[in-house]
Amino acid sequence: MTISAVESVGPMLNVTWDNGSQTEYPLIWLRDNCASGFHPETLERQFDLLSVPHEVAAREVQSDGKSVRIRWESDPPHESRFDAAWLAAHRPGVRTKDPADVPAELWHANFKPPRFKTQALLDSDAALLDFATTVKRTGIVLVDGLGSDADAGFALGKCMGFLRPTNFGLSFRVESKPNPNALAYTADALPLHTDLPNHELPPGFQFLHCLSNEAEGGGSIFADGFAIAEQIRRENPRAFELLSSIAVPFRFHDDTDDIRAHRPMIGLDERGRVFDIRYSAHLAEPLDMEPPVIVEYYRAYRLLMAATRAPQNQISLRLEAGQVAIFDNRRVLHGRAAYRPNSGHRLLSGFYVDRAEWDSRIRRLSQSSAG
Repeated sequence: MTISAVESVGPMLNVTWDNGSQTEYPLIWLRDNCASGFHPETLERQFDLLSVPHEVAAREVQSDGKSVRIRWESDPPHESRFDAAWLAAHRPGVRTKDPADVPAELWHANFKPPRFKTQALLDSDAALLDFATTVKRTGIVLVDGLGSDADAGFALGKCMGFLRPTNFGLSFRVESKPNPNALAYTADALPLHTDLPNHELPPGFQFLHCLSNEAEGGGSIFADGFAIAEQIRRENPRAFELLSSIAVPFRFHDDTDDIRAHRPMIGLDERGRVFDIRYSAHLAEPLDMEPPVIVEYYRAYRLLMAATRAPQNQISLRLEAGQVAIFDNRRVLHGRAAYRPNSGHRLLSGFYVDRAEWDSRIRRLSQSSAG
């Protein structure tokens, strides 16, 4: 887009584009975003907003179609220049385009997770970008050909960002063991849940790398928490309101740690979209709201619990050695069927990469592919 005309009117700069549309830019916003106010290497803002009046005024505005030049009423004199492309990309009231803002594709029991090959992801940035955006869209994928070496799983995870440490370490081994401090470390059935809802910020993307799966039973179960939340929003708006607005207590504690958080089970972003799910019946503490609210909340809670158990909302699969399931821990609920530990070895290696790391990688890969 090119600029047809510019005019300073009160606190605004009015820009008329070549297609006839117009955009208003607050002058104080323009002054705050003048390129001269940013460090040339770090690109961080150094401009002191309090060094100019809120009612900052333009002495003169000019445009050559490709940019706008503003001479400010200031002492000492100051001039700013804004490219038309930058102004078009940063129109007030319109979110800046973000390659990592990938709409969720909701799914149910007929869904088959997309599959990728390990070597292709390690060899090609284009394949890695496709993989990363697919995980964002569907919430879960399977990657084959990883081998049965735990280090191979870490290498794949580090392609997306730093691994997130938790109270269970940088990684964890999912197997039946003596004196377990979590249900995951037993052979019992593990109901659908999200990991670590008791943390202030639960981990983002989880890698579950199958190293061995020879035991009877132990099939993995997954459900799309976003799809379940939207189903509740449609069918029972009051239940959705309770689940998305009332914080409930979650807690994990053992001989070493006591980690707690109060948060809603359904988290919404600033646009009202479902942003994350915190659901783990085995880590939920006694509800602590007022008694009448508890009675009503339990109806909503039971509705959510029943939806997670409905066959039409679940997929089941059996991970094979050398295969890794990668899923959004703040969207996709996971669990497993019980298994017989004496019938064969079952061992999974798990670790996390946070959402911020994942999104950063998508943006950088997108920039590389575009340039």
